[in-house]
Amino acid sequence: MPYINIKVTDEQVTLEQKRQLIAGVTQLLVDVLNKDPKTTHVVIDEVPIQNWGVNGNQYLGTKK
Repeated sequence: MPYINIKVTDEQVTLEQKRQLIAGVTQLLVDVLNKDPKTTHVVIDEVPIQNWGVNGNQYLGTKK
């Protein structure tokens, strides 16, 4: 049973984008690892932008 955890910053990711991520990652595991999509679990965590760091610095993105 594959479990995939996608973490993104909480910068207005739409439901449609999340749907595409879930479908795309599931299909990737089917194609590459021959996994059963019925047992493939995908979780998307939205991380508050102030809790994200890049290059040793707190990432502030477009939010103030």
